[in-house]
Amino acid sequence: MQQWQPSASIEALRGRAAVIDRIRQFFAARDVLEVDTPALSVAAVSDPQLFPFATAFVPDGGGEPVWRYLHTSPEYPMKRLLAAGSGPIWQLCKVFRNGESGGRHNPEFSMLEWYRPGFDHHRLMDEVDELVGGILACVPARRVGYAALFAEVLELDIHCCSEEELARQGRERCGFVGELSRDGWLELLFSHCIEPSLIEPTLVYAFPASQAALAMIVEHDDAVPSAARFELFVQGMELANGYLELTDPDEQSRRFSADIQQRKEAGKAVLPVDELLVQALRAGMPSCAGVALGVDRLVMLALGAERIDQVIAFGFDRA
Repeated sequence: MQQWQPSASIEALRGRAAVIDRIRQFFAARDVLEVDTPALSVAAVSDPQLFPFATAFVPDGGGEPVWRYLHTSPEYPMKRLLAAGSGPIWQLCKVFRNGESGGRHNPEFSMLEWYRPGFDHHRLMDEVDELVGGILACVPARRVGYAALFAEVLELDIHCCSEEELARQGRERCGFVGELSRDGWLELLFSHCIEPSLIEPTLVYAFPASQAALAMIVEHDDAVPSAARFELFVQGMELANGYLELTDPDEQSRRFSADIQQRKEAGKAVLPVDELLVQALRAGMPSCAGVALGVDRLVMLALGAERIDQVIAFGFDRA
């Protein structure tokens, strides 16, 4: 096949269009507003594990360049819309993550993100299951707690075991020779030993509170306080990540500061914080649940594709 040709077949692109049409119908039937937010932002994502693309805006006629970042998710501006009174919203857009390329990753990919004021994470799990089940014609997802999966698959009680025990398990099971934090060992064991076993649709919830990201902490999902967060896995592949969203502006600022400190300790570049999001939270964002879903991966599952470049018109090596 010549380099100018698409990486996906025309048949696959028709199948992709059909999936996107199903998504649009799903939200139209529920009266959820479709929105479109900027791909370029003055602030970057706070997550220390993500690396955004940066670009400089140079004013016509000269002047100092102004740095902007291609979004890794439309989360922050969508939350500003919620604070402005938008009601339930959804968006399907291109997002960009530097350094991510492979069979399941493309540096530019399509993300579906939606927010439901008045929903908690359990009610949003119902809706995610309904959308994905309708598109994939699969059984309803099993729901299981994060700690329960460690006990089931690895016979580990993560509430009681020491960091030394997690490190020993990580080295023995995954062959990792470096040093990690407690969360680092948990994430390594989950991704290498648990995630591949989640073949049937599985919604995992009650993540450790230390892995809350932008989710609230709740008391009732596990034996200890946990993050009101869930992830959906199908065929051993992560498909969606959802939260009962954090609405406290002071806690949001604290987590931004913690992310900055984590970046510094890891020797990574410190990126600008989205103060506009904090301002929106201070103005008052409604209690809501939100989720991001990888559309390319959903299409892969729907069409039985093995690689992400088989379901996008031009993969990274042909863009």
